[in-house]
Amino acid sequence: MKKTCIWPGNDDLMHQYHDEEWGVPVHDDKKHFEFIVLDTFQAGLSWKTILHKRENFRKAFAGFDVKKISKFDEEKIQLLLQDAGIIRNQLKVKATVSNAIAFMAIQKEYGTFNDYIWQFVNGKTIHHVHAEHKGIPATSPESDAMSKALSKRGFKFVGSTICYAYMQAAGMVNDHLVECFRYKQVKRPSVQR
Repeated sequence: MKKTCIWPGNDDLMHQYHDEEWGVPVHDDKKHFEFIVLDTFQAGLSWKTILHKRENFRKAFAGFDVKKISKFDEEKIQLLLQDAGIIRNQLKVKATVSNAIAFMAIQKEYGTFNDYIWQFVNGKTIHHVHAEHKGIPATSPESDAMSKALSKRGFKFVGSTICYAYMQAAGMVNDHLVECFRYKQVKRPSVQR
């Protein structure tokens, strides 16, 4: 039986996410924004809860289209707060709209959000060496710096812990356990900018 990280538990969707997405370097702006939205809503909740509502979030937030979300008005926000398929938290819904505006400002300045965000890890994945799940940190100097920089640019729900979870999801850090079958797969050299 292949060795794997323990955090997916017995949940099939969590295993699929772990096996196919978690820790894989993201260089697509739409995917970056998707993870920002999902991590915003994860604040104070479990990733399992968010992952099981991911497709509902995709429908509610226009396929994670940053331009469309940036134009959501108060009427649209109130509609979203009636949507039982997502987390109905007014602060998080409003933060997603303002984060879309801040995200587009970075795209305008840097060409892509990708070019901006990868600078926090000098353009390449940081591969950690963890033998046990309890050794994996919740923050890092890089997530601290990212949190401060994004906050200054008007992003909400971007504390260091949320930024670190985002870095894990977007493959900016590889926190698969060293004996997990995905550790070496993610560590293989890949094209990175």
